Amino acid sequence: MAALSFSENNSAEIVAERLARHSSGKLPKALSSLVDHLHRFIVETRPTSAEWRKAIEFLTEVGHASDQKRQEWVLMSDLLGITALVEEINSRRPKGATPNTVRGPFYRPDAPRLPLGANISLDGLGEPLEVSGHVIDLDGKPVSGAAIETWQANAQGFYENQQPDMQPEFNLRGVFTTSADGAFHYRTVKPAGYAVPCDGPVGQMLGAVGFPLRRPAHLHFIVKAEGFEAIRTHVYDGADPHLGEDALFGVKQELIGAFMPEQSHGRWSLDFTFVMIRARKERQSA
Repeated sequence: MAALSFSENNSAEIVAERLARHSSGKLPKALSSLVDHLHRFIVETRPTSAEWRKAIEFLTEVGHASDQKRQEWVLMSDLLGITALVEEINSRRPKGATPNTVRGPFYRPDAPRLPLGANISLDGLGEPLEVSGHVIDLDGKPVSGAAIETWQANAQGFYENQQPDMQPEFNLRGVFTTSADGAFHYRTVKPAGYAVPCDGPVGQMLGAVGFPLRRPAHLHFIVKAEGFEAIRTHVYDGADPHLGEDALFGVKQELIGAFMPEQSHGRWSLDFTFVMIRARKERQSA
């Protein structure tokens, strides 16, 4: 059979047919879908050859800007909402359960385990914040022995591993364990919001079109307990002016916290409840 002539009307079809002819499985199907979307994008936007070369040059710059300490591709995925969408697809939970968000690039897996009530602010710089709360299941029963891992930016909007020469090791990081009634509490400082990196090709491109590049103030949490799905999420400062334009699309109503001022003590307080759901195997056997 004579091969079809490649044209604007059948370009994606021809590439997809060639992929299917020489391989099988999920990857060729995914590539065919990607090709279909890309070809329709090209037909719709109709770039000139020079404009397409510019696009290739931009992608090349993104690759050159990525290394072990900086991942510009991840930043592009985050800022275009792709990372958040993948998280949404893969962590659907029933109403009332605490939703997941993206983990973010500043996580460290080696944060120290600390007793309840400990202060994770090792330099004491910033307005004191008392964080307390509970971990419960969907029925409102306490989850005892849950691990509460937390990390955050400081009062200037920088994480400890962004400023290794300015902040103490493990500053504003810690892992706590809930008590028998599912409660936890610790001390820290009130975090500040911050701008995402804008000195690379991704930030420069989106900044040039006026895309919001700020994150509202927040605390990160990972909550784990045996028999339950792990929660990886944020708790946001409900008074932050950038709450409606989070650069990573992580803000959900369930994750907005009330950072309350305690005028008589010159500090802030936050109380938050995490709601866990049973792991899939646990739910199926119930």
